[in-house]
Amino acid sequence: MNEHSPQARTINLAFTGASGAQYGLRLLQCLVAAGCRVHVMVSRAAQVVIATETDLKLPGSPPAMQETLTEWSQAKPGQVLVFGREDWFAPPASGSGEKAPLVVCPCSTGTLSALATGASNNLIERAGDVALKERRQLILVPREAPFSEVHLENMLKLTRMGAVIMPASPGFYHKPSSVQDLVDFVVARLLDHLDIPQDLMPRWGEERAQGKRSG
Repeated sequence: MNEHSPQARTINLAFTGASGAQYGLRLLQCLVAAGCRVHVMVSRAAQVVIATETDLKLPGSPPAMQETLTEWSQAKPGQVLVFGREDWFAPPASGSGEKAPLVVCPCSTGTLSALATGASNNLIERAGDVALKERRQLILVPREAPFSEVHLENMLKLTRMGAVIMPASPGFYHKPSSVQDLVDFVVARLLDHLDIPQDLMPRWGEERAQGKRSG
């Protein structure tokens, strides 16, 4: 599959200022490898986190950031599009834009609060508001500990609105041997929810079911 095929899907991906930039960046890699078109939005705080937690330095302007992420993810020209924080003409900013899932990864508790209260002060918040009002798939990946009562109330409110809250809490039953294995565990779950084929992590019971079929 490539980004020009009829089967190619568009995924909206937002990075906000929580720790865990590796999850969002790995998801971007996997979406590109799967042939998806990816509309990327990056908050100012997310730029700081990415520079702090990884070796990737994102330039400030959307065109330069798009060039950097395209090269970094080995995407084809036009496969990764970056939209500015106040680009109200971007597809994710309107319900009449392309119907596409939105993943906020990582999702800061500030973004949780904004989405739970209907704030639309920037493109990421507006994209989340659109996803909720249009009943589109919205996956939020918070990375915080511990959660306060406010955080939990916001997550419950958003869950009731239809969002999926998927904390960046990797499991250990696959016996991870590296930090990358832990990152891939969470990203595999995200890809499963987006219905995008992945081979990062076997699904629970897959080997047992295969054994029964072949036995």
